[in-house]
This record gives sequence, structure tokens and C-alpha cells, in this order.
Amino acid sequence: MKLQKRDLERAADGGVISKAQADALWTFLSGQMSEAPGFRPAHILYYLGGFVAIGALSLFVTLAWNDWAGLPMFTVALAYAVIGVALTHWFLSRRLAIPAGITITFAVSTVPLAVYSLQHMLGLWEGSYSIRDFHVYIDWRWIFMELATLAAAAVALWRYRMPFTVFVAGVIFWYLSMDLVPFLFHDYDDSWELRELVSLEMGIVVTMLAFWVDMRSGREKDYGFWLYLFGVAMFWGGLTMQHSDSELNKFFYLLINLALLGIGAVLMRRVFAVFAAFGIMAYLGHLVEIFKSGLLFPMLLAAAGLGIIFLGMLWQKNERRIHDTLLRLLPAKVRTLVLRAHGAAA
Repeated sequence: MKLQKRDLERAADGGVISKAQADALWTFLSGQMSEAPGFRPAHILYYLGGFVAIGALSLFVTLAWNDWAGLPMFTVALAYAVIGVALTHWFLSRRLAIPAGITITFAVSTVPLAVYSLQHMLGLWEGSYSIRDFHVYIDWRWIFMELATLAAAAVALWRYRMPFTVFVAGVIFWYLSMDLVPFLFHDYDDSWELRELVSLEMGIVVTMLAFWVDMRSGREKDYGFWLYLFGVAMFWGGLTMQHSDSELNKFFYLLINLALLGIGAVLMRRVFAVFAAFGIMAYLGHLVEIFKSGLLFPMLLAAAGLGIIFLGMLWQKNERRIHDTLLRLLPAKVRTLVLRAHGAAA
């Protein structure tokens, strides 16, 4: 529920609290809400500035690598990291948590460049790829950079407790899922079937990690958001790219997406519902191809679409009751963890 000032004014008019209490409470809540991530102009500028700064580093590497390779680029990466950490402390001293989270994330994002430059200096990198190709091509040698970045993100999370740092970890987990294939299976060709399977499995791992983080940290600071986003995206992408001519397998695909919808309802994580909706639409599109010559099917499909709209209306009206009912179906320990994550009493 979104609380607005007029809600407190109505409470004061109704005699629930005094006008002075309403004003004091709104002043306090305004300060709290200003640091909660949201779609506010200041926050948009914060994140835009952070992404521009990270993009500027990538652009600099692209333009200057031939002349600055090795020690000069390592020095640049180290200097950027120091600036990011210094700005983090400066923002924290002024109680500006969101820009502090962005600047420490910026510092962590310099780790791949630092590690690659170090490898280049020590003569441990051979081949046609360079750091400019890190975001483009799959190569098992990126793994060392990815593991170092995950370690740096873990240290930053432990030291500064900034949820946005998990964004970098999520991206690196995604890259790692692709680079592990040639590393573990010595598969250097375009074997997409294997890559899709690894993406699916890594998606499950990252999603389970997100669930563990959720249960440990709760929702006051949403550390799980980015892990859920990348984990579900990896799982759903790997699942959707699987090819099968079996109608039974395609129906199982629909059931898995319906299960994602249920998981999203229990955990109150919309990312599950978004990808589930894409999957359900993909299956419906498949049915359209099968029955495209029949005139009855489009009418049934339109009726099903309208039915889903009304189902969504009923869901919104009874969301809390549905959530509680689904929770009761869970094992007691899992239910306790979920309730704790939502800040409710078990």
C-alpha cells in the first residue's frame, strides 16, 4: 500500500492522531521514502549517471586499448576503483545511500579490466580476443575475470551493504553461465544445445541463491531483486530455447510457466510472473500455428484472453487471500522463512 500525505490528514481529521503528529509522521516517512529506490527524478538521474560512468569506462577501453594495454590500463582501472570507493564514503557521510550504492558498483565494475590487464602484463593471455570483446564473445578465459569480479562484489556487499552491487553479480553470473561451457566441456564450437542446458541449470542455481538471500536478508533492503531477475531470465531463456517436436514436451513447458506464476505469487516476486506470461503467450502462439486453419480456435482464444483479464481482476482483488492460501501449502520451515522475508510474524 502506498501511503500519501492526505491519508495522514484524513486520519487527523478523524481524530485518530493529532495534526501535529500527522505532520511529524509525514516528515519522518518522507525522509525514509526518499532513500527507497523508486521512479523519482533524482533516482533516475543517479542510475543514469552510474550507467553512463560505467559505459564511459568501456568506451575508453575500446578507444585506448592499443596504446594503453598492460600497466597503463591496469593503473586506470585501479584509479577508477579508488575514485568509486572514495565517492562511496563521501556519499555515505551525507546519508545518500542510493548514489553510494551506484559508486561502489562502479568500483566493482572495474575489476574485469584490472584482472585482464594483469593477465596481459604477465603474458597469461593469448589469442585474438581482448578486453574489448568481454561483453561480446564467449571464451573460457573470461572466467578468471568473472570469478574475481564476483569476489569483489561479495566483499563490497559485506562491507557496504548496498543492494545495487548485486546488479554486477547478476550480470557476471549470466556471463559465467555461458563461459563455463567451453571451460568444463572443452566445447569451443557453437554447440548451442549444451549452452542452453547450462544456462537453464545456472538459472536454477542463481534463483535458489536469490531465494536464500531473500530469506536471510528480508525485503528492507532488496538484495534478491537482481539475482531473481538474472536467475529467472537464464532459466527461462535456456528453457524456451530448447527444441522439441513433442507436443507433450511443449505442454510441459506451459506447465512450468504456470508453476513460475505460482512461485511468483508465493514469493510476491513479479519477475516470475513476467517471464511466465511470456512463456504462456509463446505456447498460445504455438497453438495458433497448429489450429490456424480452424475458425473456431481464434474465437476460443479471444474468449480465453478475456477470461485471463477477468482472472487478473479477481487475482488483484483477492491477492492477499491467494498468497496466504498458497503459503499454507508450503512446509512449515519454508513458510516461516517466506513470512520472515516479508516482515510478517510466522
